[in-house]
Amino acid sequence: MRIWDVDVRLLCDRHLLGEHRELHAIWTVQTEGKRGYSRHPETLRWRGRLAALYARHEAQVVEMGRRGFRHASPLDRAHATGETTQTEFVDPPDAQLRRLAQLGCDCVRSRTAGGGTLSGSPSDDAVSRAIRAQHPK
Repeated sequence: MRIWDVDVRLLCDRHLLGEHRELHAIWTVQTEGKRGYSRHPETLRWRGRLAALYARHEAQVVEMGRRGFRHASPLDRAHATGETTQTEFVDPPDAQLRRLAQLGCDCVRSRTAGGGTLSGSPSDDAVSRAIRAQHPK
């Protein structure tokens, strides 16, 4: 179970759709008091941050639409309470980008800031650009 803390545009289709499915699982645990995964670290870090989780979902929906996926599972905005920003990370976002770049999928590599598709293994330069895009000054 994982919600990445990087721009959804940097995720490949598989990770974007997988994250969307997991976000719904976390949302259900948090809003309906379900017990499954209620003590999972990923679930716990969203406690008190349903507004931020809702915002992440909305970003996913926009990106899914941009890629031609149809979305049919809206969240109830009435539950979007608490903090609007996620500040608690299992791994820092720059470490997450590096992990994504090493997975061998299209995450980060073909979606790095500055455009263009990178060939071969992702370079530190590409990962650095993606990190800078995530954390503008």
